[in-house]
Amino acid sequence: MIYTTEVQHMCPVAKGAYHGPAPIPEEGKWVQAKQISDISGFTHGVGWCAPQQGACKLTLNVKDGIIEEALVETLGCSGMTHSAAMASEILIGKTLLEALNTDLVCDAINTAMRELFLQIVYGRTQSAFSENGLAVGASLEDLGKGLRSQVGTMFATKEKGPRYLEMAEGYCTRVALNKDDEIIGYEFVNLGKMMDFIKKGDDANVALEKAKGHYGQFDNAAKYIDPRHE
Repeated sequence: MIYTTEVQHMCPVAKGAYHGPAPIPEEGKWVQAKQISDISGFTHGVGWCAPQQGACKLTLNVKDGIIEEALVETLGCSGMTHSAAMASEILIGKTLLEALNTDLVCDAINTAMRELFLQIVYGRTQSAFSENGLAVGASLEDLGKGLRSQVGTMFATKEKGPRYLEMAEGYCTRVALNKDDEIIGYEFVNLGKMMDFIKKGDDANVALEKAKGHYGQFDNAAKYIDPRHE
């Protein structure tokens, strides 16, 4: 340690009481976090790239400072899906501090990592008051049985109105309209279920029909339209 001449000639004064950092809630405990291994928590966060053409939802499960589980979901940019693939390999096994200072390939993922770091080290995690936190694998519950991200995609113009393209339930195949051409429901295909049916040996057309469902007043519509072609 190098001290300036001014400091070297100062007389020493005793430091008063040390109470440590303020405790933060972690997995049902109050913790005075003094080093990265003191940090545990499960949480989500969203990041975006500089041109804001894509976004990332990142979910991390941290135990004793180590990232044990990562779920990387991206939206809006084709290249981000490949970035997410690499980030999923990069993140696991790193300490929280290592991950914060690692290039996660896509700036949206890096930004999400920054936002999660702030949540976790300040004790604002989803599992802050859950005893022993959440088990590794908990992020898969967000995806549902089909293990697909929950995506909503809608398109609308003043001239032709709205089109429902994808809902949380699945890929929209038909939109139901009333006599005034107002949307009153929609039909969808759960692509996760459809793929499961096909894997079990169903014909693709049979699987498609079995994976369909509808929402709203679909059965009482005056007419139906294909949201992608009409």
